[in-house]
Amino acid sequence: MFMGEFQHNIDTKGRVIVPAKFREGLGSTFVLTRGLDQCLFAYPMDEWHHLENKLKKLPLTKKDARAFTRFFFSGAIECEVDKQGRINIPPPLRTYARLEKECVVIGVSNRVEFWAKDHWETYFEDSEESFAEIAENMMDFDI
Repeated sequence: MFMGEFQHNIDTKGRVIVPAKFREGLGSTFVLTRGLDQCLFAYPMDEWHHLENKLKKLPLTKKDARAFTRFFFSGAIECEVDKQGRINIPPPLRTYARLEKECVVIGVSNRVEFWAKDHWETYFEDSEESFAEIAENMMDFDI
């Protein structure tokens, strides 16, 4: 399980440190892809395969299903952590997530997310204001 929040800088070559706390869970190779809310999702290979199997079951005849799987898989890449604990995020993914210099890396249960610091702070502030309402709506899911 991934949890916690860490701040790192992205260097000019697009490399960012994966927090040591997350490296073991992600493994030496993992999948990085476009996530929701303009962040990047990182999945350990076993979790990626589980998600891939679920997405394969979506009906090809549904426009939303096709759009989502295209969006999700077209941006996916396999990442390897280098000896310094960094990954190289390719330009299209950095552009999508607006990653330029300051980055926030968060653990979210079965995945790790990479956010542009300013975007994360805005998202967090907006969500914090409605957290009680969000929590109340989650009761429908037996949480």
